[in-house]
Amino acid sequence: MTKKRYFFLIIILGSLTALAPFSIDMYLPGFKAIAKYLHTSTDEVALSLSSFFIGISAGQLLYGPLLDRFGRKKPLYFGLCLYILTSIGCFFSSSLEMLIVMRFFQALGGCAASVAAMAMVRDLFPVEDNAKVFALLILVLGASPMLAPTAGSYITANFEWQVIFLILTIMAVLILLAVIFFLPESYEPDPSYSLKPLPIITHFITVLKDPQFFTYAISGAFVFAGLFAYVSSSPIVFIEVFKVSEKNFGWIFAGLSVGFIGSSQVNSQLVKHYKSEQIVNVTMFCMVIISAIFLIGSFNGWFGMAGTIAMIFGVLCCVGICSPNTSALSLAPFTKNAGSASALMGAFQMAIGSLASVGITLIKSQTTLPMAAVMAASSLIAFCVLFIGKRFIKHKVDANSDVVVMH
Repeated sequence: MTKKRYFFLIIILGSLTALAPFSIDMYLPGFKAIAKYLHTSTDEVALSLSSFFIGISAGQLLYGPLLDRFGRKKPLYFGLCLYILTSIGCFFSSSLEMLIVMRFFQALGGCAASVAAMAMVRDLFPVEDNAKVFALLILVLGASPMLAPTAGSYITANFEWQVIFLILTIMAVLILLAVIFFLPESYEPDPSYSLKPLPIITHFITVLKDPQFFTYAISGAFVFAGLFAYVSSSPIVFIEVFKVSEKNFGWIFAGLSVGFIGSSQVNSQLVKHYKSEQIVNVTMFCMVIISAIFLIGSFNGWFGMAGTIAMIFGVLCCVGICSPNTSALSLAPFTKNAGSASALMGAFQMAIGSLASVGITLIKSQTTLPMAAVMAASSLIAFCVLFIGKRFIKHKVDANSDVVVMH
């Protein structure tokens, strides 16, 4: 593979991966404007974020079998077209109920992009490069928290909030054109792959029975939940608790994303010298320690805005290093069922991330405590799942080489 081809593949796959997060981050600064327009509260508008998370979680399981049956590109075309149509629906939403429904189906379409991208990494690149490729995708993915909230804050300050969804529509059209003309089909359709409920469930069960997949997919999902906790509660923490303006919130959000992006690129260098398994072990432990300090400090009122930003930065760095490696280790055992495995991994991330978002709302406190508590709980659960799950892995496929290691 030439460097030019490698570069374009990473850009396209990264854009596919970033579409759903961009759809979340860009409209966060517009919550107040949306609430005012629809004559409701920001808490009610947040239901459209929850419906988006639910749509992504459900869609992951839908597209996994479709990607294995029809190849990668046809389901991707369908998902992107659905995303475009429902983004237009969000633009014309005249009630909260309509926005919630449109966001659900927008997520259902958009998640085809992320599932297909994950599966195509396993298709197009050798297994020993997967952790490095996932880290590069996070570099592109990192443009979302850097650019989206900042852009969203300026859009809502200078235009109507509906313009956000117009821009998302244009982005999806451009990505669809890139997929049509520049992205190769990486997996031949498999007519023998049944789409009947029982065989689909059987395929998913086959994936779930692999201890390596289960261990790293679940623990990785709880690590990723720390990012969800940050995204869902950051408008409350910075705009309502620390009273920053919407524009400054966009810049803070962008600045914190440097930790997530930069650490993922540090991981690209780490995998040259250490195994993904070793990196995951150390990083998860560090995340437990940092989030515990954040929780204790939030409970006792130790941190102002600067201290809070420092704690969040530390957690996001851990997520940025850990996530590419847990993803690579989850998918390493699979070739034929890569679509289903990618779908399940994504479903776990979104479902557990949604629970993290719900957990934020259940802790009634206008402080940093809800964010810190959910981060601490998710990181501790991730570490426990990893510690227990590794005991059941008898035949580990190393993510840094296509080798099965006997335990």
